[in-house]
Amino acid sequence: MVLALGVDAFIHFRLAAGYQNAAPGGIGTGTVFRLEAVAASLVGLWVLVRGSRAAYAAAAVVALSAAVAVVLYRYVNVPAVGPLPAMYEPVWYFQKTLSAVAETAGGITAAAACLRSAKKRPHEDF
Repeated sequence: MVLALGVDAFIHFRLAAGYQNAAPGGIGTGTVFRLEAVAASLVGLWVLVRGSRAAYAAAAVVALSAAVAVVLYRYVNVPAVGPLPAMYEPVWYFQKTLSAVAETAGGITAAAACLRSAKKRPHEDF
């Protein structure tokens, strides 16, 4: 799951500059990509350092939300909502596909780790 979050972060950081051009002075897709990359990086480090149920749960949320977003914006032309820009992109390419696969695998793995951890230590606080 940490590797998956690392792949997610790397790809989002790498692609962010090219996507910011749509809104050079505001919240653009590039900014959203950078925020995703930072979230994936921080949560990945948290899982490495702590390995708690809370860290696994956060990893599942970050990874699965990114996976849902990439698939949603691939197939549905969602308009801008509040500060979130419209990010419709009806194509698959290598980095996008790799990111989606890593996010899905990492999210499922993190969710399984969270559930497994809950069964082992039911009284541990998050």
